[in-house]
Parts: sequence; structure tokens; C-alpha cells
Amino acid sequence: MISREKAIQLWRTYNSEDSLYRHALSVEAAMRHFAEKEGFDPEFWGIVGLLHDVDYQQFPEEHLQHSREILEKAGFDEAFIHAVESHGWGICSAVEPEHRMEKYLFAVDELTGFIAACAYVRPSKSVLDMEVKSVKKKWGSAAFAAGVRRDVIEKGAAMLGLPLETLIAETILALRKEAEAVGLKGSL
Repeated sequence: MISREKAIQLWRTYNSEDSLYRHALSVEAAMRHFAEKEGFDPEFWGIVGLLHDVDYQQFPEEHLQHSREILEKAGFDEAFIHAVESHGWGICSAVEPEHRMEKYLFAVDELTGFIAACAYVRPSKSVLDMEVKSVKKKWGSAAFAAGVRRDVIEKGAAMLGLPLETLIAETILALRKEAEAVGLKGSL
């Protein structure tokens, strides 16, 4: 394992967009939260979340087809690489999430983006005053955050054996912890 600082340096070697960085930090925050909740290593889970889209900016049409090479070169082992590749299962990867961590990554990748979109349209522009009902209210509107695959989030929740509302609530809590860093503090 490399340090978080080295993981950020690696991420920045291949990416420069602020919005992608905020997304990486959001997924990292969610992964750390769920690792702590389930008694696993938050450092490992967090760095998986931070680097899950390491190849995205340079290769958006070939996402996850270059991650293995990048991560191997950086010294990551097969378990780490498998976890990263599994978040695109059925979308841009044939690697199925097997471990609990991978299932969380699969679910929260899209969910953090949806929650951020919900926060941006709130008067406060914040996740700090957001509740599950605010997210659920937008869930059924196909026009809202149209690029977010709700079916992937639902499938991830089912793989985890969690009600969708629980996954949403816990992900909101995770993002609250890092609201300023991920750009979701808003005016609160």
C-alpha cells in the first residue's frame, strides 16, 4: 500500500480536472465511512475509492482498460487492481465485484455523484442539511442527473443486502464528514 499523499500524486499524474478530483474524494470518503462501519481497513478502502477512476480523464472512452497498467506500474497488487476494475462491472468492465468492499465501490461510485447533484440544486448547495427524502424525491425524475445510472446503484444496494434508503443515508453521512473537501459544504 502507498500513502494517501502518494495516491493523490498518482491520481494527479493522470488527471487534472477539479470536478473529477472532487468525485474521487467523494468516493474515498464513502469508502472510508463504510470500511469503518463494517470493521475493515479504512485506509485501504479509501485509497481504492480515491484511485478508482485513475484512467478516466485520459481515456474516457476506454475507462478501466488502462487502470491495470497504471496501478501495476505504481506497485499495487492484484486485490487492489481487481477492486478498481470491478466498479465498472457490466458498464465498461467484465470484472464482477466479489468482496464486500468491491460491492460498496460499485454502489457508491454513481451514488456520490447523484447526491452531489441533489446538493447543487438545494438552496444551501450543501449536503450538511440534506436528508434521504430529498434524494428520493429526485430519484424518479429521469431528466434530473440523467447520466447517473440509478439501476447500478440499486443493483449495488441489492448485492450488499441493504435497503436503498440505508445506502443513501450512510453515503450522505460520509459526504458530510468531508463536505468542504468535496465541494458540498455550500452556504452552511
